[in-house]
Amino acid sequence: MTHAPAVARPNVVVAVLALSGIVVSLTQTMVIPLVPKLPDLLGASASDAAWAITATLLAAAVATPTVGRLGDMYGKRRMLLFSLGMLAVGSAVVALSGSLAPAVVGRALQGLSAGVIPLGISIMRDELPAERVGSAIALMSGSLGVGGALGLPAAAFLAENADWHVLFWSSAGLGIGAAALVLVLVPESSVRTGGRFDVPGAAGLSVALLCLLLAISKGADWGWGSGLTTGLFAVAVVVLLLWGWWELRTTEPLVDLRTTARRQVLLTNLASVAFGFSMFAMSLVLPQLLQLPEATGYGLGQSMVAVGLVMAPNGLVMMAMAPVSARISRNLGPKVTLMAGAAVVAIGYGLGIVLMSEIWELVFVSCVIGAGIGLAYGAMPALVMAAVPVSETAAANSLNTLMRSIGTSVSSAVAGVVLAHLTVSLGTVSVPAVNGFRVVMAIGAAAALVALAVAAFLPGRTPVRAVEEAEPVAAAR
Repeated sequence: MTHAPAVARPNVVVAVLALSGIVVSLTQTMVIPLVPKLPDLLGASASDAAWAITATLLAAAVATPTVGRLGDMYGKRRMLLFSLGMLAVGSAVVALSGSLAPAVVGRALQGLSAGVIPLGISIMRDELPAERVGSAIALMSGSLGVGGALGLPAAAFLAENADWHVLFWSSAGLGIGAAALVLVLVPESSVRTGGRFDVPGAAGLSVALLCLLLAISKGADWGWGSGLTTGLFAVAVVVLLLWGWWELRTTEPLVDLRTTARRQVLLTNLASVAFGFSMFAMSLVLPQLLQLPEATGYGLGQSMVAVGLVMAPNGLVMMAMAPVSARISRNLGPKVTLMAGAAVVAIGYGLGIVLMSEIWELVFVSCVIGAGIGLAYGAMPALVMAAVPVSETAAANSLNTLMRSIGTSVSSAVAGVVLAHLTVSLGTVSVPAVNGFRVVMAIGAAAALVALAVAAFLPGRTPVRAVEEAEPVAAAR
């Protein structure tokens, strides 16, 4: 297969891949307006209905590193098409469901699409001219924000004015459309490692991640000191140790731990955990502040549609920061970009502690945090790819994405504990107290500062050219 058309049309490749990222992000956001209604819609208890959310998280954790490795071995576009196909199939399953079990299955299938953005970034490294790689990667990372910005208000509007199944039929259609565009317009990279897939490594990592994330996400319901929760944490630790032992001894590991242990990759992944934690705190605080009744004295009594409109500028700012992120990385190195992004996010949360009484204040805080996220998310893949071989690009990017996901999962659990313990009574109902929201904001700021501190220990200036100078496959051929 010749790759010349892809190099001649880099704008088309970038647009299609960014659109695919937006579609995946949008479909993951779509379910948010339905969360309070899920028990009634699925005829299940609140704790059982929560599995419709948890299933996506668990499936994404398992799929991301596995799909990344398979992409390096057998073709990144092939695995991208698989991921988008699972998104469409999962969405259709949920759209056809009226009870809990098929909805959970469908949501798990949707979670298998989580590898789309790291795969897209890896294709960009392989296929684009050197001068386009940095800005394209930043744009692909920023597609997360646009999907959320578009998905939340659109989903809230549909959820309030149409049958909820329409949301998932829409998601299925978008997945099919994105897959068709990838099939027609995006070339397959010939950078492949081949070899044998590490089945024991994939199984071990999957078991460890399932136990870890299940304990984190359900620990509040089961009790943090319960036998089930502590048992899952213990199994996760033991299996991870055994998995690490295996990965260091097998000739074709799922994750090359020696590469992952390189200072630049390790520190970027640690910063990603802290950053993922910090990023998600805003998504937990702002919607609740906006929707709580005005009778609380701090709630703003807004509808879910209004929440979506308030949150939308955050995502658009993230995308707008993509070229800025690329420019800073090109001139000063992605380390500086990551540190700047972390500092801006910390400032945003600091402002959020005192600015939460008016809608415009929350929009402003959201936009400041979004600007920092946009800067940092463009820098992380550049840092990782500058330190790994071209043949491991997809696996390394997928692992970095997984680290962020673990951060967001921990953030959700921590914020849930804080808001559950700091409450006030509103009639017969307990609702989170304003100080609870301030504590979560402060924790978000602290996590961003941790990411800043970790990033400060990255190796000195690493220009994006280190990534860009990896010969595009098309040119090499």
